[in-house]
Amino acid sequence: MKIAVSYPPLQSDKGVALLSQNRQFQWFNNPTFIYPMVPASAATLLASMGHEVVWDDAIAEQKSEADWLAWFGGAGLDLIALESKTPTIKKHWRLIERMKAASPRTIVVLMGDHVTGFPEESLENSPVDYVLTGGDFDFSLRDLVRHLDGGAPLGPGAYYRADGAIAHTQNFSLQNDLNELPLIDRDLTKWELYAYKNGNFKYLPGTYTMFGRDCWWGHCTFCSWTVMFPGQKFRTRTAQAAVEEVDLLVNKYGVREIFDDTGTLPVGAWLHEFCEGLIARGLHKRVRMGCNMRFNYLTREDYALMGRAGFRFILYGLESANQTTLRRLAKNMKTETIAQELRWSKGAGLAPHLTTMIGYPWESKEEARHTIEFAKDMFRTGCVDTLQATVIMPYAGTPLYKEAENNGWLLTKDWDEYDMRRPILKSPLTAEDTLALTQDLYKSFLSPQFIFNKLRSIRSWDDVQFIGRGVKYVIGHLTDFNLGQVKGATALAKAKRERSERGEIAA
Repeated sequence: MKIAVSYPPLQSDKGVALLSQNRQFQWFNNPTFIYPMVPASAATLLASMGHEVVWDDAIAEQKSEADWLAWFGGAGLDLIALESKTPTIKKHWRLIERMKAASPRTIVVLMGDHVTGFPEESLENSPVDYVLTGGDFDFSLRDLVRHLDGGAPLGPGAYYRADGAIAHTQNFSLQNDLNELPLIDRDLTKWELYAYKNGNFKYLPGTYTMFGRDCWWGHCTFCSWTVMFPGQKFRTRTAQAAVEEVDLLVNKYGVREIFDDTGTLPVGAWLHEFCEGLIARGLHKRVRMGCNMRFNYLTREDYALMGRAGFRFILYGLESANQTTLRRLAKNMKTETIAQELRWSKGAGLAPHLTTMIGYPWESKEEARHTIEFAKDMFRTGCVDTLQATVIMPYAGTPLYKEAENNGWLLTKDWDEYDMRRPILKSPLTAEDTLALTQDLYKSFLSPQFIFNKLRSIRSWDDVQFIGRGVKYVIGHLTDFNLGQVKGATALAKAKRERSERGEIAA
């Protein structure tokens, strides 16, 4: 079969769609392109089975929709698989209609967190052929292709049409062994598309890995990937296999920095074996590592080992500096230990990065400002290097969405509006407050101490370039949360509702 794993272009005056390998979604003014690990694994697995596989990331390649549809119509594809998310699902429904007109014989498959939360919805609203639920896109696509190509039974988690009705197999399974997968074919999946335009990489070229799926905690109520990867089903490749992959990336492709995007990097014995393996091969001198991590699980000695093993960047989901909010989000962490752990991380030579959110239905303006003041203090005291701020979004199928629905917090159920252009949840903050506070979080690094320390830390041209790229990304993020977009998004939503009421467009 001829198969495409694809991210078709999603044109919008809002910016560039940050869709791949992302647990949240935004339209970016200054785009970053992130290597989608599980779809890349799917492409590699299908190619290893002898199929002709096309890697098609038209967003990263910045193709126009017209050019892409012309290519699609003549590509002769037997099957195309698309990942979607809540804010893009309606765009994909409309695109699939045009795809079916351009190539009726091509089987279209949707996968991702949104369709896992609401699998029947896409079959009801578009001519899509199959919806695959769960996060193991590689294994589920393999099973579907085996079914279509050789008549094997459909795998778990598949939704489709049968006799005029929607049918499905048993619930999706996360029993697959990651160690059975071939290493991602970086050439097939065009790794260089994602090697340079990424604000988290200091040393270029950089790339991604994903040694586990997805987070061994897996209970955070807002995280869209907990829909696909419940924490109790956490799996990893062996630490030895992870070291082998790093070795390949360094020696074959000349990669200088690697970010492992496992929801939370494995800790304990796995982490120790991995770090010691990097050191034993001398890789700690040739590549810098980054990862996602949770507070309250690593010791000072763990951080020191990571520093010796070449770790540079470490991303923590802070979300809020208010203990009540952390409890409601099921973060399982305590605010009083965070500063100390950040100091341990910095002392080991790592660069901590915090993710934060604004607009919780239960947080006052004063509580939101407490998070901003905490971030300012962490920057001022040198405990944090970078920060990401977003507006809290109740993505489809998450516990937060269900809580919001039950409590009447949802301002709209129009998926197009779940893109951080304006708040979706009722809260004590106005929409203008929410975006202004989000911007304030991005500005929290602005202190003489932080700027002086950052300039004093410059040792190489890599440092200079990294700071320059960082400034551009901060400016882009401030534009992403510009206060003017609230009025624009609100006016657009109102006009859309009025057109829907007149029957001019579907709701």
